[in-house]
Amino acid sequence: MSDVMNVFDRSLVRHHRERAAKDIGDYSFLFDAVAERLADRLLDIARSFPTCLDLGSRGNKLADTLSDRGDTNLLVRCDFSPSMIRNAFCADAACAAVAADEETLPFAASSFELVTSNLTLHWTNDLPGALIQIRQILKPDGLFLGTMLGGETLNELRTAWLEAEIEQEGGASPRLSPLADLRDAGALLQRAGFALPVADSDRITVSYPNALKLMQDLRGMGETNAIHDRRRTMTRRATLFRAAQIYQEKFGDADGRIPATFDILTLTGWAPDASQQQPLRPGSASSRLADALGVPEQGAEDTTGRPVKGRNEPD
Repeated sequence: MSDVMNVFDRSLVRHHRERAAKDIGDYSFLFDAVAERLADRLLDIARSFPTCLDLGSRGNKLADTLSDRGDTNLLVRCDFSPSMIRNAFCADAACAAVAADEETLPFAASSFELVTSNLTLHWTNDLPGALIQIRQILKPDGLFLGTMLGGETLNELRTAWLEAEIEQEGGASPRLSPLADLRDAGALLQRAGFALPVADSDRITVSYPNALKLMQDLRGMGETNAIHDRRRTMTRRATLFRAAQIYQEKFGDADGRIPATFDILTLTGWAPDASQQQPLRPGSASSRLADALGVPEQGAEDTTGRPVKGRNEPD
């Protein structure tokens, strides 16, 4: 029996992306903003990436950046939605488009020098498995650079829905996705076998006139509820409008606008290679930290509060 939790209805995730594909350009502001930040990071890396995979293509910012570098010979654009991947194009580099599930990547081991992923992996049921597959399809010393939504994303909307459903219907149903936090992201990179793993977070706050406009944008982005155990009946109008009212009351500013928080986790990791910098063996230091700092060396203390003699101290 698989130990992978079935949190998301993956067929519904694909349906949402298919529905959003036609007008995604009108709702891609968040994807574009985060892609620009990924592009800036790529430009700071003095490496060549002849073969690249863009996993979850919903825009051309990263593709344009790779083309501008002039060292990319092949760029593969991949998305779960066939309609979404038809929107992709490449300016200069040879480009291939593949519709595939992020949880079952159809690429051979050691295929790419670079894999990027922009705000798509938070919809995977098996995130550890997806990261392991990404590491496996990277060539030795290849780079993974990705983003995903983190745990504080849309906390305002989560609060409003929870209170509205309890008030109007006597209980709450799953409305917004469970999301990883920063500590989880770092641990998952290590678990997947990446070398030099780094996870950091950033926050983007978007201002809206009301909660209904926010929900419309989420639908246009293909980011609406796809939790497997979601309520299958239509949302009551009274609950919907009460959620919007609570959102306004709790989070609205003096001008009547509301904030929507997007917690962006950025994941960076390298496929292991012998050429990479390795940590020193414990106890192999050739000089003392106390000497470097110009201070007397002090021993640690045991549980009684008495100093513990250093290795070279006399009894």
